[in-house]
Amino acid sequence: MGKVAVAVIVSLWVISISILVNHIVPEPYMDEIFHIPQAQQYCIGNFRSWDPMITTPPGLYYLSLVHVASLFPGMSIVQAASSFSEVCTTAILRSVNGVLAVLCSILVYDIITLLRPTLSEGKATISAVVLALYPLHWFFTFLYYTDVASLTAVLAMYLACLKKNYWLSAVLGALAVVIRQTNIVWMLFVACTGVINITLVRPRDNVEVNDIDTAIRKSNRSTSNNDVTSGSNLRLRKFSNSLGTDKHSMPSASLVSTNHSSGLLDEVKVIFLALWHMKWELLVSFSPFLMVFVAFLAFIRWNGSVVLGAKEAHTVSPHFAQIMYFGLVSALAVAPLHCSKGQVMDLFRSFWKRRPISFFQVFIAVIAGFFSVHFFSIAHPYLIADNRHYPFYLWRKVINAHWSMKYLLVPPYVYSWFSIFITLGRVQRKIWVLAFFLATAAVLVPAPLIEFRYYTIPFYFIVLHSHINDYQSWLLMGLLYLAVNIFTMMIFLFWPYHWDHEPGIQRFIW
Repeated sequence: MGKVAVAVIVSLWVISISILVNHIVPEPYMDEIFHIPQAQQYCIGNFRSWDPMITTPPGLYYLSLVHVASLFPGMSIVQAASSFSEVCTTAILRSVNGVLAVLCSILVYDIITLLRPTLSEGKATISAVVLALYPLHWFFTFLYYTDVASLTAVLAMYLACLKKNYWLSAVLGALAVVIRQTNIVWMLFVACTGVINITLVRPRDNVEVNDIDTAIRKSNRSTSNNDVTSGSNLRLRKFSNSLGTDKHSMPSASLVSTNHSSGLLDEVKVIFLALWHMKWELLVSFSPFLMVFVAFLAFIRWNGSVVLGAKEAHTVSPHFAQIMYFGLVSALAVAPLHCSKGQVMDLFRSFWKRRPISFFQVFIAVIAGFFSVHFFSIAHPYLIADNRHYPFYLWRKVINAHWSMKYLLVPPYVYSWFSIFITLGRVQRKIWVLAFFLATAAVLVPAPLIEFRYYTIPFYFIVLHSHINDYQSWLLMGLLYLAVNIFTMMIFLFWPYHWDHEPGIQRFIW
């Protein structure tokens, strides 16, 4: 078991399904008709060519060149290709995401074991394999889209930050931004988590924690426990020595209790106090993130927009309903946790314990939900005109089935987000949860098009920090993902159809 087992298991389905997809769908499909010809232009050295319909930067194409360059010597020896450009076939370019999917699963395993050092190797392996099956990530592993590369770069950036290698993290953040522009938000979020982990950590010597998850549960039952930290700060056993000697250790003057029972304002106060005491050290450590951000702002000023091409179809819009959709989709994707009786009871007890303020929060959330779906629910022309995407049918058959449906869905939206908040709040500080929500909103709200692919990165952050402990939940999630993947891939491969107004074969896709 371990990362080798994860890589082998993921490789087995990546190779087999890739062969099947390339056999049945050998030609570029959907967005591939833009990405693959563009990558092939790069393969022949034409870096000045650019398709005006492509909205994302050329990061994926540069990664593809590295991948093709690694394959060319071997293919040249066996006379499978006589020139570099001949290697840039549809199948080879798609295989870039297959390789990245395996790498991504290894990164997930490393992040899980870093965040939860007491977790058994078996559970960490199962968790990484199940997350590799997440339908939106799994499906696009076999096509030439930017999603797998984007997720892999973001997780690599996050892992480097957790290891306190901030310069490498910033470099990987720059790569993530070059793959997809909205990753600038996740780079800033990762930088914020780095600052939070530095400023809110309390150096401890000779602390024994035999089971962090048990400690978390004790913390939830007793607000007097000040020895349990969250997320990456829980790595006490593994890093107890390094925390005491880290160059970023907090000065004694700023060591204020910041356990889970402390309020958001308390955490903000401690952070600002620590920022003042450690301003020069933090500036040195996190200046690479600042440089990437400044470069991104310069790019926007030069380009006149966040997207590169098709700017008129991707204008920034206040699509607040999008954040509602994401909450429900993410909760359903982790249904064994968020839809369980125990979770409902925990949520109710939490509300009852903090009444009446919790009831007021629910009231405000419901009002905001109704306001969002009524005034800021956008039907993008691509959504209502393209019946090849599943959101097309969800919009028509569910959200727009009746005028009242979008309002009836508000309570499930609100429940989903409160369930996510309480789950993250068990192991993360309040300021971390707030930063995550703001980052998710910054990515999703400006997007006018309902694309479940956009939900992948924030979903991974949720699951990685939810600390799902039991095998049963992971097994049920794995079976759910497997069923969805089999269904969507069977529909994609074996249920093609034709449009009357356009030649060619059409297929259903996420």
